[in-house]
Amino acid sequence: MLDKAKIFHKEISEKGTSLSATLIELKNSYVALLSEGEERLGTLVVSIPTRLEISKLPLSSTLLGERNVMVARLIAERLAAVTKKMVLVSLFVNTMNESQAGRIFMKLLEELLKERGDEG
Repeated sequence: MLDKAKIFHKEISEKGTSLSATLIELKNSYVALLSEGEERLGTLVVSIPTRLEISKLPLSSTLLGERNVMVARLIAERLAAVTKKMVLVSLFVNTMNESQAGRIFMKLLEELLKERGDEG
């Protein structure tokens, strides 16, 4: 029997701005679509869980985009560490402060992971 992708979604309104997190769970990975306002593709980052025999540092790379790269990489690295799976993150932030948006998106992702049964 084939395992099907599972999709989890959560939205929050912060000071009149809508923030949404969509998490797609695949057998070996997660895709996180994080967006302020309308859902859009943003800066795209990939991360893999750290393997101590390779490196103690988190491993991530920016695939597309230049806005909010540091926050996108931090979110991807954290999600890969928590889930122990490969992660692809799209982060679109238009008007909100980058660090504030990062904290909110991380909180939304942790809530989604708790809902689906992973540790957050």
